[in-house]
Amino acid sequence: MMKTDFDIAICGAGPVGQALALLLVKQGVPANSIVLLDAKTATQAENDARSIAISYGSQQLLQRAGSWPVKATAIQEIHVSRRQHFGRSLILASDYQVPALGYVARYGDIIRPMQAALQTANVPMLRPFFVEATEEQEQVVSLTLKHVETGAMSEMTAKVLIQAEGGTFADQSQRGRRHDYEQTAIISHVRCDQPMPQRAFERFTDQGPLALLPQEDGYALVWCARPALVSTLLALDDNAFLSALQNAFGHRLGQFTHIAARHAYPLGLNAQAVATQRTVSIGNAAQTLHPVAGQGLNLGLRDAHTLAKCLSRCDGLSSSTIAECLQTFMAERHQDRQLTIRLTDTMARVFASSSDGSPMQSLLGFTLGALDICKPIKDVLAGQMMFGWR
Repeated sequence: MMKTDFDIAICGAGPVGQALALLLVKQGVPANSIVLLDAKTATQAENDARSIAISYGSQQLLQRAGSWPVKATAIQEIHVSRRQHFGRSLILASDYQVPALGYVARYGDIIRPMQAALQTANVPMLRPFFVEATEEQEQVVSLTLKHVETGAMSEMTAKVLIQAEGGTFADQSQRGRRHDYEQTAIISHVRCDQPMPQRAFERFTDQGPLALLPQEDGYALVWCARPALVSTLLALDDNAFLSALQNAFGHRLGQFTHIAARHAYPLGLNAQAVATQRTVSIGNAAQTLHPVAGQGLNLGLRDAHTLAKCLSRCDGLSSSTIAECLQTFMAERHQDRQLTIRLTDTMARVFASSSDGSPMQSLLGFTLGALDICKPIKDVLAGQMMFGWR
């Protein structure tokens, strides 16, 4: 018989949900009192080849959770610029006495050691199950589950429900703070004939940011542009697409020689930090961000770290202590969440809000150049990217 009553139910077994479960166990919460629920199978998750940027601070959290090392490529340098315009900034790991500013890994490679650690810890994981409905009652939250493959329905209860399954912007219902950037991200993996090992590039265009993150034998590509241009780019064959990328990025890495399959995702901000007496959202379920500066997963992992600490101090998970615990979590996460949302939202709007040759674009170039001159501002930006607001 499947156990049907738990202290903590985590809906969403992505990196944020699994990190939360592992950190809870590390904090002394009994493994059999936690359950993870996900609509994907373990095999589907492990075969997901999407590239994810992991900050240095997130790497430390994953190590604390017992799910590091991960197969990943280190980022030692980040080059921020605008194509064919004045102004650039270079952020170096050596300036901050850290082994790397961050890492680039495939989603499946992040998940694989997490799932192994959860299995070793004997944390129950139910998949593929879709959470059909939830109802918050006085003593518990009731969950109605539907098996994805068989359609069989089942019920369970939990004292606390954590929503950690956010999905993508296009699939989400509207939250309190929502903005469609009218941009779409093209995601792929490219190779070139003059790579610069461990250097990441973030280039801003009047269409949106274009990022190349060092990964394995090439670069993870995140090219953000307006939907009309994206439709044109996706319709090109590989050689024509690489020519368009060459024109947008330049020749700093020589010639682009190969591209993997391309995928596209609409981009937007969709955020609302709320908690009830027994339910709270973290990660993409609380805030979906523009991928500029690669902050989405990292903000979610910081959510998981703080929530694990708060829940582990919640003696007995009684009704009164749960509500207090969740409000403490919300208060502790408020500043970091708001600052990161404002940072990514401002960058996404401003850097793609003006046409070439406009005064705003000239000001943006000056700002990038000034970052290298004004070290305190640069240090704040680097610290936010690596660790968030602490």
